[in-house]
Amino acid sequence: MKKWAFVSDFDGTISKKDFYWLVIETYYPEGKGLYKKWKAGEMQDIDFLSHVFQSIDQHEEQIIQDILSLPIDEHVPSFIKKVQENGGDFYILSAGTDYYIHHILKHYGIQNVPVFSNKGYYENKNVHLSIDESHKHYSRRYGIDKSKVISDLKEKYEVVYFAGDSEPDSHPANVADLTFAKDVLQELLKENNVPFVAVESFQQIEDFLHEKGTI
Repeated sequence: MKKWAFVSDFDGTISKKDFYWLVIETYYPEGKGLYKKWKAGEMQDIDFLSHVFQSIDQHEEQIIQDILSLPIDEHVPSFIKKVQENGGDFYILSAGTDYYIHHILKHYGIQNVPVFSNKGYYENKNVHLSIDESHKHYSRRYGIDKSKVISDLKEKYEVVYFAGDSEPDSHPANVADLTFAKDVLQELLKENNVPFVAVESFQQIEDFLHEKGTI
């Protein structure tokens, strides 16, 4: 069994902005109404995202340029290296799509980071999701069941840390050994009596793990 792994959500946790908001603000203002319907529980998460990602209508060069304009937590690349140098494996776990995540990782020179996410591809000026309903991590609501991924990783590692910021992250937080929570995830975990460490940045996560002697 391996010693430890650090698993992080992407949108709003590694990135400072969700990719779907960038798309809505730049190309699809009608998406604000769709966002309200989704938040009111009238749409599944994966249906909302699929609709937004198929409303970009731009050539791939432009979409990639937009992806690379997403601001990320500046400390993430060095934090990932620290994890890897100290015997840990780093994973990204996202209910968005691996399409934009891989572009970001490449852009920042981040290597050896497996991505668990919904498969995405460019076609006809938009980003499409390819959801495999027979996959063991499949979720009707999110496309990917984050808690199942964490459960699988817990069979390989002695300790699994998790970082997230929003509602989809409340489920894997129940399974991880320790969760670092940003933004609304803090309130959700409080309400459900799930223990967590409140953070605003990866620098704070690193400081915590440094104090524990993990890195």
